[in-house]
Amino acid sequence: MSEPKTCFKRVDYDLSSLLHFIDVGDIGLPDIQRPFVWANAKVRDLFDSMYRGFPVGYLLFWENANVNGAKAIGLDAKAHTVPARLIVDGQQRLTSLYAVFRGKLVLDADYKERRIEIAFRPRDGKFDVADAAIRKDPEWIPNISELWVSSKSSYKLVSEFIQMLSARAPLTDDEEEMIAHNLDRLFDLQKYPFTALEIASSVDEEQVADIFVRINSEGVKLNQADFILTLLSVFWDEGRAALETFCQTSRYPAKPGAVASPFNHFIQPDPDQLLRVSVAYGFGRGRLKSVYQVLRGKDLETDIYSPEHREKQFGILAVAQAQVLDLTNWHQFLSSLVGAGFRSAEMISSQNALLYAYAFYLIGRIRHNVPEHVLQKTIGRWFFASTLTGRYTNSPESIMDADLNRIKTAKTSDDFVRILDEIMSSELTNDYWRITLPADLDSSSARNPGLFGYVAAQNRLGAPVLFSHKKVSDLIDPALKTKKKALERHHLFPRAWLERQGVEDMKLINQMANFALLEWPDNISISDTSPMEYVPEVRSRFTAVEWATMCEMHALPENWETLSYDAFLLRRRELMADIIRRGYETLR
Repeated sequence: MSEPKTCFKRVDYDLSSLLHFIDVGDIGLPDIQRPFVWANAKVRDLFDSMYRGFPVGYLLFWENANVNGAKAIGLDAKAHTVPARLIVDGQQRLTSLYAVFRGKLVLDADYKERRIEIAFRPRDGKFDVADAAIRKDPEWIPNISELWVSSKSSYKLVSEFIQMLSARAPLTDDEEEMIAHNLDRLFDLQKYPFTALEIASSVDEEQVADIFVRINSEGVKLNQADFILTLLSVFWDEGRAALETFCQTSRYPAKPGAVASPFNHFIQPDPDQLLRVSVAYGFGRGRLKSVYQVLRGKDLETDIYSPEHREKQFGILAVAQAQVLDLTNWHQFLSSLVGAGFRSAEMISSQNALLYAYAFYLIGRIRHNVPEHVLQKTIGRWFFASTLTGRYTNSPESIMDADLNRIKTAKTSDDFVRILDEIMSSELTNDYWRITLPADLDSSSARNPGLFGYVAAQNRLGAPVLFSHKKVSDLIDPALKTKKKALERHHLFPRAWLERQGVEDMKLINQMANFALLEWPDNISISDTSPMEYVPEVRSRFTAVEWATMCEMHALPENWETLSYDAFLLRRRELMADIIRRGYETLR
């Protein structure tokens, strides 16, 4: 019997050779991965491990000089435009090392160019991320890139550093020897040995993608979206490029006179998030696991793989993604959130709820031709309900699968709206509004969905700012750029006053029901006085009708300032739940 053949060989390198191959473009990055580097702290830990002589893992290369879409590492031009070896696994390590050893710019996770500055203290061989204090401390080399980009010999670098330290305070012979030893050891990291497993050029793209998935699924757990993005890189590179370009441009406002951009105040999406929307809209699936198999060309009925089936499925994904990335669809959907009272990312407790609401918006707009004025309120209502109830907090894929399956039965625009309304009504019962929601508001969390629903409802109802003639909706406009926040969360029963009354539990002091949005000058002027003291003075600024309306819109019981703290919290939660319900029902 013949022995099984491997599709790879083992090759040993030292780091200086790897850096040289990257310099000339012989080693490149395929679009199986994106050229983002680790956080600086992780790069610091990598250098520390190498300095101590610890192993830092294998590299996986692919011997193939004819792969389209291969990227070079770094942002400068390369001598060889087509790499001979492509990095399948280990890109973050090599990109990080290249950035430090060559002092090169790289792209970070926000698509910004930056340098990685790692500091080193020769006296004890300690690494750290450079900061202002380190840069002022002569004991540190604030950026070790200088050791290699300066073209100075190790002898000269050591001599200069020791001379600089000696000028400040005399060094003993032992100290000089230790500093010299540690600097030589750092300089010699160029000789650090790496072992690479190089996949043969005869292995095709799909097999390489499968190897990548298998390797990474054993160590750092990648989610199914990562797997699908891997397939996009191999079979539909332009689709992945469009996805990443959209995400990149969503992070920065369009410049005056420029074309429209996906920038918004709600979310800066990542590729895997928008991929979820495409899969939900295109395939009607919330679970990504089965979609990975489909995009590899598997027929779920026969379990047979075929290029024809794969091509068909990618065609479906391409059509879906085009709709997801369409700026008109994107901004019209986001306007439905504004219409529902939500104004910015600070009011979004669940990005899953936002993304899945976008999928339903596309289904309603494109598949069922729901009139836009109806769809805006329907999707705004759906997002309000799903974020308020935490619908997609636990097992989001399973719940989304179930929701999509119900939507599949819709034949008309009326069916679509009716089904969503039935799902919402089954959750938002009278008992929910009277019992469950007030209980949920018994919280000190600043990220409670009920709090965001309450503020959204105030926006819908046109509530004035407490103790002000201005509107809440006007002062939480994310487009306002001020030195201080226009509105601040204010303790109605001030913390210092409560503590003087013996209430010291911060969870009780910071109850959601003890907060209201005030303009910051009012917040400062009230300070730590009791409601019994400051309310009469504030009330005198308003008519009886204005005061009654203000208290109503802020869920404040009649004569609330005279209530005990416990009675106030209990009653206000009930009134807050009522405000949320009223705001939600304006979307019908």
